Amino acid sequence: MFWVDDEAKPDDDSSNSIVDIVFTVSARTFPVDHAYALSEAMIEVLPWLVQETGAGIHQIHVAESGNGWERPDGDLLFLSRRTKFTMRLPKERLKDAELLIGKTISVDGHELQFTKSTVRPFGVLPTQFSRYVLGLADESENDFLHRCADELKEMGIVVRKMLAGKTHAFQLPEGECMTRTLMIADLSSEHAILLQQRGLGEGRLKGFGLFIPHKGITAVTDEDGKNQSMD
Repeated sequence: MFWVDDEAKPDDDSSNSIVDIVFTVSARTFPVDHAYALSEAMIEVLPWLVQETGAGIHQIHVAESGNGWERPDGDLLFLSRRTKFTMRLPKERLKDAELLIGKTISVDGHELQFTKSTVRPFGVLPTQFSRYVLGLADESENDFLHRCADELKEMGIVVRKMLAGKTHAFQLPEGECMTRTLMIADLSSEHAILLQQRGLGEGRLKGFGLFIPHKGITAVTDEDGKNQSMD
């Protein structure tokens, strides 16, 4: 946890020049570890994604996985009719992204069909949460938090409260990578938007470092009754 008295000013415009476009999708099953395969499939159909520094691809979560906060056991997700797929894009790319409607793509052998879409502006809640922020090899939780605080400070965001949680492993062509969940609290509305616009760390097109609004920091309890970090 970090506590800072002084608050820095954002170093760029915090208006909603970047938004989330949320698609209703249809698929029977989907790989649990789909960060790389989904990214590659989306880049194939929308090649301009690699040129947009503000673009991000949220990984797909289903209701059965703890309202999307935890991955289920096994290798497959079972999608429902309510399953959504979200991309984070500059506003000027929304019409290009809407060309996905009616199309079907293959993600590691699983077909994903896009039906309709809605645009969702960023929320300004003071707590922001990322399911997957890239960690470094053999990095302790404390080192991870301090590194993230330094990177946020470079953006003009001085962290007041921050909590790390579970680690997740992903398979990439270059090998396995590890991520941690990260919750940041007590943000101003300007900094909350800036964090969603900029993300944290690398891998936005794989779903890494993308933040969404959250109602607040919640402690969880392990089997021994000791407080642990939020998932």
